[in-house]
Amino acid sequence: MIFSKLNGLGNDFVITDDRENKYTENLDEMARKLCHRRTGIGADGLVFVRKSETCDVRMQIFNSDGSEAEMCGNGVRCFAKYVYDKGIFKHERMSVETLAGPMIIDLTVKDGVAVAAKVDMGVPETRREFIPVVGTGECQLEKLAAVDKEFTFSTILLGVPHTVVFMDHLPTAEEVFKYGSVIEPMTSLFPRKTNVNFTHVLDDKTIEVRTYERGCGPTLACGTGSSSAAVCCAMAGYTGKRVEVQLELGSLHIEWAENGHVFMTGPAALSFEGSVEV
Repeated sequence: MIFSKLNGLGNDFVITDDRENKYTENLDEMARKLCHRRTGIGADGLVFVRKSETCDVRMQIFNSDGSEAEMCGNGVRCFAKYVYDKGIFKHERMSVETLAGPMIIDLTVKDGVAVAAKVDMGVPETRREFIPVVGTGECQLEKLAAVDKEFTFSTILLGVPHTVVFMDHLPTAEEVFKYGSVIEPMTSLFPRKTNVNFTHVLDDKTIEVRTYERGCGPTLACGTGSSSAAVCCAMAGYTGKRVEVQLELGSLHIEWAENGHVFMTGPAALSFEGSVEV
Protein backbone atom coordinates (compact mmCIF):
# COMPACT_ATOMS: atom_id res chain seq x y z
CA MET A 1 0.00 0.00 0.00
CA ILE A 2 1.35 3.42 -0.98
CA PHE A 3 0.65 5.99 1.71
CA SER A 4 1.33 9.50 2.89
CA LYS A 5 1.55 10.52 6.53
CA LEU A 6 0.17 13.98 7.25
CA ASN A 7 -0.46 15.92 10.43
CA GLY A 8 -2.52 18.80 11.68
CA LEU A 9 -0.61 20.34 14.59
CA GLY A 10 0.73 16.90 15.51
CA ASN A 11 -2.56 15.01 15.16
CA ASP A 12 -1.28 12.53 12.56
CA PHE A 13 -2.87 10.34 9.92
CA VAL A 14 -1.87 7.68 7.43
CA ILE A 15 -3.73 8.45 4.19
CA THR A 16 -4.05 6.34 1.05
CA ASP A 17 -5.92 6.72 -2.23
CA ASP A 18 -8.31 3.78 -2.45
CA ARG A 19 -10.83 4.98 -5.02
CA GLU A 20 -10.52 1.57 -6.67
CA ASN A 21 -11.60 -0.18 -3.44
CA LYS A 22 -8.58 -2.43 -3.09
CA TYR A 23 -8.93 -2.33 0.69
CA THR A 24 -12.42 -3.11 1.96
CA GLU A 25 -12.00 -5.96 4.48
CA ASN A 26 -10.53 -6.14 7.99
CA LEU A 27 -9.97 -2.39 8.02
CA ASP A 28 -10.17 -2.30 11.82
CA GLU A 29 -7.25 -4.70 12.05
CA MET A 30 -5.35 -2.77 9.39
CA ALA A 31 -5.83 0.47 11.33
CA ARG A 32 -4.56 -1.03 14.57
CA LYS A 33 -1.53 -2.47 12.78
CA LEU A 34 -0.53 0.58 10.76
CA CYS A 35 -1.24 3.13 13.51
CA HIS A 36 0.84 1.28 16.13
CA ARG A 37 3.71 3.58 17.08
CA ARG A 38 6.14 0.76 17.91
CA THR A 39 5.47 -1.82 15.21
CA GLY A 40 3.64 0.14 12.50
CA ILE A 41 3.86 3.51 10.78
CA GLY A 42 2.44 5.27 13.81
CA ALA A 43 -0.61 7.54 13.66
CA ASP A 44 -3.81 8.62 15.38
CA GLY A 45 -5.89 7.41 12.43
CA LEU A 46 -5.98 5.59 9.10
CA VAL A 47 -7.78 7.44 6.28
CA PHE A 48 -8.99 6.21 2.90
CA VAL A 49 -9.83 8.40 -0.11
CA ARG A 50 -12.93 6.95 -1.76
CA LYS A 51 -15.28 7.90 -4.59
CA SER A 52 -18.47 9.72 -3.66
CA GLU A 53 -21.82 9.93 -5.41
CA THR A 54 -22.87 13.03 -3.49
CA CYS A 55 -19.65 15.04 -2.92
CA ASP A 56 -16.33 15.60 -4.67
CA VAL A 57 -14.67 12.85 -2.62
CA ARG A 58 -15.44 10.63 0.39
CA MET A 59 -13.33 10.25 3.52
CA GLN A 60 -13.36 7.02 5.51
CA ILE A 61 -11.42 7.17 8.77
CA PHE A 62 -10.51 4.63 11.43
CA ASN A 63 -9.13 5.46 14.87
CA SER A 64 -5.91 3.88 16.08
CA ASP A 65 -7.93 1.33 18.11
CA GLY A 66 -9.64 0.13 14.92
CA SER A 67 -13.00 1.80 15.50
CA GLU A 68 -14.49 3.71 12.57
CA ALA A 69 -15.06 7.42 13.25
CA GLU A 70 -17.83 9.58 11.83
CA MET A 71 -15.32 12.28 10.92
CA CYS A 72 -12.29 14.14 12.26
CA GLY A 73 -11.56 17.87 12.10
CA ASN A 74 -7.78 17.70 11.82
CA GLY A 75 -8.15 14.60 9.69
CA VAL A 76 -10.37 16.30 7.13
CA ARG A 77 -7.87 19.17 6.76
CA CYS A 78 -5.09 16.66 6.08
CA PHE A 79 -7.41 14.70 3.80
CA ALA A 80 -8.22 17.81 1.75
CA LYS A 81 -4.52 18.65 1.42
CA TYR A 82 -3.76 15.11 0.25
CA VAL A 83 -6.60 15.16 -2.29
CA TYR A 84 -5.48 18.54 -3.67
CA ASP A 85 -1.73 17.89 -3.70
CA LYS A 86 -2.17 14.48 -5.37
CA GLY A 87 -4.36 16.00 -8.09
CA ILE A 88 -7.37 13.87 -7.15
CA PHE A 89 -9.54 17.00 -7.01
CA LYS A 90 -7.59 20.11 -7.95
CA HIS A 91 -9.89 22.83 -6.63
CA GLU A 92 -9.32 25.02 -3.58
CA ARG A 93 -12.92 24.46 -2.45
CA MET A 94 -14.12 20.89 -2.14
CA SER A 95 -16.99 18.94 -0.63
CA VAL A 96 -16.14 15.84 1.38
CA GLU A 97 -18.58 13.08 2.24
CA THR A 98 -18.24 11.74 5.79
CA LEU A 99 -20.37 9.59 8.08
CA ALA A 100 -21.24 12.83 9.90
CA GLY A 101 -22.53 14.36 6.66
CA PRO A 102 -21.02 16.48 3.88
CA MET A 103 -18.30 19.00 4.75
CA ILE A 104 -17.06 22.02 2.80
CA ILE A 105 -13.33 22.78 2.92
CA ASP A 106 -11.57 25.89 1.60
CA LEU A 107 -7.84 25.39 1.12
CA THR A 108 -5.02 27.91 1.37
CA VAL A 109 -2.55 27.10 -1.41
CA LYS A 110 1.02 28.41 -1.69
CA ASP A 111 3.31 27.57 -4.62
CA GLY A 112 0.89 24.89 -5.74
CA VAL A 113 0.78 23.13 -2.37
CA ALA A 114 -2.08 23.21 0.14
CA VAL A 115 -0.80 24.48 3.50
CA ALA A 116 -3.95 25.17 5.51
CA ALA A 117 -7.70 24.74 5.40
CA LYS A 118 -10.88 26.35 6.65
CA VAL A 119 -13.54 23.76 7.41
CA ASP A 120 -17.27 24.28 7.83
CA MET A 121 -17.86 22.00 10.81
CA GLY A 122 -21.63 22.40 10.63
CA VAL A 123 -24.10 23.36 13.35
CA PRO A 124 -23.49 21.99 16.86
CA GLU A 125 -26.17 19.75 18.32
CA THR A 126 -26.90 20.42 21.99
CA ARG A 127 -29.87 18.12 22.66
CA ARG A 128 -28.90 15.14 24.78
CA GLU A 129 -30.83 12.53 22.81
CA PHE A 130 -28.91 13.33 19.63
CA ILE A 131 -25.40 13.55 21.16
CA PRO A 132 -26.20 11.18 22.98
CA VAL A 133 -26.04 11.88 26.72
CA VAL A 134 -28.30 10.21 29.27
CA GLY A 135 -31.02 12.56 30.54
CA THR A 136 -33.17 15.30 29.02
CA GLY A 137 -32.54 18.85 27.76
CA GLU A 138 -29.14 20.35 27.06
CA CYS A 139 -26.01 19.10 28.80
CA GLN A 140 -24.46 22.40 29.87
CA LEU A 141 -22.34 23.23 32.93
CA GLU A 142 -23.12 20.04 34.80
CA LYS A 143 -21.13 18.18 37.44
CA LEU A 144 -19.20 14.96 36.92
CA ALA A 145 -17.12 12.97 39.39
CA ALA A 146 -14.08 11.13 38.03
CA VAL A 147 -11.42 9.40 40.13
CA ASP A 148 -10.72 11.91 42.90
CA LYS A 149 -12.19 15.15 41.49
CA GLU A 150 -15.49 16.74 40.57
CA PHE A 151 -15.56 18.61 37.25
CA THR A 152 -17.89 21.07 35.56
CA PHE A 153 -18.57 19.97 32.00
CA SER A 154 -20.70 20.52 28.91
CA THR A 155 -21.29 18.05 26.08
CA ILE A 156 -22.31 18.68 22.46
CA LEU A 157 -22.27 16.83 19.15
CA LEU A 158 -20.13 18.35 16.40
CA GLY A 159 -19.85 15.45 14.00
CA VAL A 160 -18.82 13.31 16.97
CA PRO A 161 -19.65 13.60 20.70
CA HIS A 162 -17.43 15.99 22.64
CA THR A 163 -17.34 16.62 26.37
CA VAL A 164 -15.70 19.88 27.42
CA VAL A 165 -14.26 19.78 30.94
CA PHE A 166 -13.59 23.25 32.32
CA MET A 167 -10.29 23.58 34.19
CA ASP A 168 -8.77 26.34 36.33
CA HIS A 169 -5.33 25.45 34.93
CA LEU A 170 -3.77 23.84 31.88
CA PRO A 171 -3.79 20.12 32.70
CA THR A 172 -0.63 18.07 32.66
CA ALA A 173 -0.26 15.05 30.39
CA GLU A 174 -0.68 12.88 33.47
CA GLU A 175 -4.00 14.56 34.34
CA VAL A 176 -5.28 14.24 30.76
CA PHE A 177 -4.67 10.49 30.86
CA LYS A 178 -5.79 9.99 34.46
CA TYR A 179 -9.19 11.63 34.03
CA GLY A 180 -9.70 11.26 30.29
CA SER A 181 -9.28 7.49 30.39
CA VAL A 182 -12.10 7.31 32.95
CA ILE A 183 -14.53 9.81 31.37
CA GLU A 184 -14.15 8.63 27.72
CA PRO A 185 -15.60 5.12 28.26
CA MET A 186 -18.29 6.21 30.76
CA THR A 187 -21.18 4.63 28.84
CA SER A 188 -23.54 4.99 31.81
CA LEU A 189 -23.63 8.69 30.88
CA PHE A 190 -22.30 8.72 27.30
CA PRO A 191 -23.81 5.69 25.46
CA ARG A 192 -21.44 6.04 22.47
CA LYS A 193 -18.52 7.05 24.69
CA THR A 194 -17.16 10.59 24.31
CA ASN A 195 -14.14 12.65 23.39
CA VAL A 196 -12.85 14.62 26.39
CA ASN A 197 -11.48 18.16 26.02
CA PHE A 198 -9.85 19.68 29.09
CA THR A 199 -10.30 23.42 28.57
CA HIS A 200 -8.63 26.37 30.29
CA VAL A 201 -9.94 29.85 29.49
CA LEU A 202 -7.19 32.49 29.26
CA ASP A 203 -9.40 35.42 28.22
CA ASP A 204 -12.52 36.09 26.15
CA LYS A 205 -10.61 35.44 22.91
CA THR A 206 -8.19 32.67 23.90
CA ILE A 207 -8.48 29.18 25.35
CA GLU A 208 -6.12 26.24 25.88
CA VAL A 209 -7.28 22.69 25.14
CA ARG A 210 -5.85 19.24 25.77
CA THR A 211 -7.82 16.29 24.39
CA TYR A 212 -8.30 12.64 25.22
CA GLU A 213 -9.81 11.28 22.01
CA ARG A 214 -12.36 8.51 21.82
CA GLY A 215 -10.63 5.52 20.27
CA CYS A 216 -7.16 7.12 20.39
CA GLY A 217 -6.32 8.41 23.83
CA PRO A 218 -4.32 11.64 24.32
CA THR A 219 -3.52 13.46 21.07
CA LEU A 220 -1.52 16.60 20.34
CA ALA A 221 -4.51 18.31 18.73
CA CYS A 222 -8.18 17.72 17.93
CA GLY A 223 -10.09 19.87 15.44
CA THR A 224 -13.60 18.85 16.43
CA GLY A 225 -12.56 19.03 20.08
CA SER A 226 -11.15 22.54 19.73
CA SER A 227 -14.29 23.62 17.90
CA SER A 228 -16.51 22.05 20.56
CA ALA A 229 -14.53 23.70 23.35
CA ALA A 230 -14.95 27.07 21.64
CA VAL A 231 -18.71 26.54 21.30
CA CYS A 232 -19.15 25.43 24.92
CA CYS A 233 -17.08 28.37 26.20
CA ALA A 234 -19.22 30.78 24.19
CA MET A 235 -22.45 29.15 25.41
CA ALA A 236 -21.24 29.50 28.99
CA GLY A 237 -20.39 33.17 28.46
CA TYR A 238 -16.69 32.64 29.09
CA THR A 239 -15.63 33.84 25.62
CA GLY A 240 -16.94 35.44 22.48
CA LYS A 241 -17.70 33.50 19.31
CA ARG A 242 -14.25 33.96 17.76
CA VAL A 243 -11.40 32.36 19.67
CA GLU A 244 -7.86 31.17 19.28
CA VAL A 245 -7.47 27.64 20.61
CA GLN A 246 -3.93 27.02 21.80
CA LEU A 247 -2.73 23.43 21.47
CA GLU A 248 0.63 21.80 22.16
CA LEU A 249 2.16 22.53 18.73
CA GLY A 250 0.26 25.61 17.62
CA SER A 251 -3.19 27.15 17.35
CA LEU A 252 -6.51 26.69 15.59
CA HIS A 253 -8.86 29.59 14.94
CA ILE A 254 -12.53 28.92 15.56
CA GLU A 255 -15.51 31.07 14.59
CA TRP A 256 -19.10 30.32 15.59
CA ALA A 257 -20.87 32.32 12.90
CA GLU A 258 -24.24 34.05 12.99
CA ASN A 259 -25.76 31.33 10.80
CA GLY A 260 -24.96 28.79 13.53
CA HIS A 261 -22.15 27.09 11.64
CA VAL A 262 -18.74 26.56 13.23
CA PHE A 263 -15.66 27.28 11.11
CA MET A 264 -12.24 25.89 11.97
CA THR A 265 -9.04 27.17 10.35
CA GLY A 266 -5.64 25.55 10.76
CA PRO A 267 -2.57 24.07 9.07
CA ALA A 268 -2.03 20.71 7.41
CA ALA A 269 1.44 19.35 6.67
CA LEU A 270 3.07 16.37 5.00
CA SER A 271 5.30 14.35 7.33
CA PHE A 272 6.57 11.68 4.93
CA GLU A 273 5.51 9.15 2.28
CA GLY A 274 6.21 5.47 1.72
CA SER A 275 4.82 2.02 1.06
CA VAL A 276 3.92 -0.83 3.38
CA GLU A 277 2.80 -4.46 3.10
CA VAL A 278 -0.77 -4.99 4.36
